[in-house]
Amino acid sequence: MHSSDDRMNNAVLKRQSLAESVAESLQSEIASGTFKVGEQLPTEPDLMQRFGVGRSSVREAIRILAHNGWVKVQQGLGTFVASQHGAGKPLTQYLEKASFDEVDEVRLVLEIKIAERAAAHRTAKDIARMKQCLKKRLEYAEAGKLEACMQADIDFHSALAEASRNGIMIDLYKTIAVHLKKAFQERHKDVSSFLDSQERHEQLLQYITEQNAPKAALTATRINQRR
Repeated sequence: MHSSDDRMNNAVLKRQSLAESVAESLQSEIASGTFKVGEQLPTEPDLMQRFGVGRSSVREAIRILAHNGWVKVQQGLGTFVASQHGAGKPLTQYLEKASFDEVDEVRLVLEIKIAERAAAHRTAKDIARMKQCLKKRLEYAEAGKLEACMQADIDFHSALAEASRNGIMIDLYKTIAVHLKKAFQERHKDVSSFLDSQERHEQLLQYITEQNAPKAALTATRINQRR
């Protein structure tokens, strides 16, 4: 019997795979010259009908293409082809072939800087969201629900990234988080490490709430050293 969390995670993965498929198809057409540099791509409704996918999948596909330099989104005007060659190999391809240690090292550097910026830029709404994520993290850990606990941990750090107010950091962290969860599933067999690190996570949130950037960065470093 599948839980609601399992169904939600499966839906997210399905949407991501659909988006990636749409992005690959459009990328091939741009590379082959079907869509030329400067030309406007079809509208969202047209792409939805063409590929038989929902609006969220189309938007994610455009986000992927924009992130990799293939297209440029102009608000109120549409999406235009920016390059016939893109900006090189997509980050997701590097991450898929990277070792856990490589991904973890990038995550460590990113999370420290995110903690610093979050302390400076967080809002009351950000703090409330992070508190909720930490509450769920502890509840799931105490109940021994490993999968849900891992997701709550990732949700907390994603909320931190959002609080940084740096679009590139947010995008990078969300991309890395997908691969990080796969590594977590292989590495963690129980919730013990999540219980052990709960206090430090709460301490991190306290420093962010107090807007103490140096201590937030230091605590983020200590959390990552114990993972």
